[in-house]
Amino acid sequence: MNTAMSGSSSAASPHDSPPPTRPLPPARPLPLAREAERVPEVFASRFNSGDAAALAEIYVPDAAFVTAEGRVARGADAIAAANAGFLALGYPIAVRPRAVTVVGDTALLVVDWELPGAEVAGTATDIARRGADGRWRYLVDSPFGGGRAGAR
Repeated sequence: MNTAMSGSSSAASPHDSPPPTRPLPPARPLPLAREAERVPEVFASRFNSGDAAALAEIYVPDAAFVTAEGRVARGADAIAAANAGFLALGYPIAVRPRAVTVVGDTALLVVDWELPGAEVAGTATDIARRGADGRWRYLVDSPFGGGRAGAR
């Protein structure tokens, strides 16, 4: 199992979970957000599409992903590997933004999320940056907000 998931002692594995309930992917994931408040929705759309390349587009080139153990994955390849463990579970993600604070071209996002069926959930503390194209992308993706991974 991916290092992003290994902190969860009772997280689902392919051998002890019911079959995935991933819906048919939409024709296209949502475009990148023009408002910081929409970043979690766009992330969920791209995650739920199962398209790893579409998911990778929501990160700036020098982004960082903080694993459940607190290790920092930097750059596109490392972030793709960190997200691969979540995608491999085959369950759609549900997100509920708690707070979005925007200062200039930077936003702090606090988002509750869960993978229903996989019994994995957390509260993300993320930082997004608005690019020159006006689109928001993750600079720091910290799905467990600095806390330990946990099963519901």
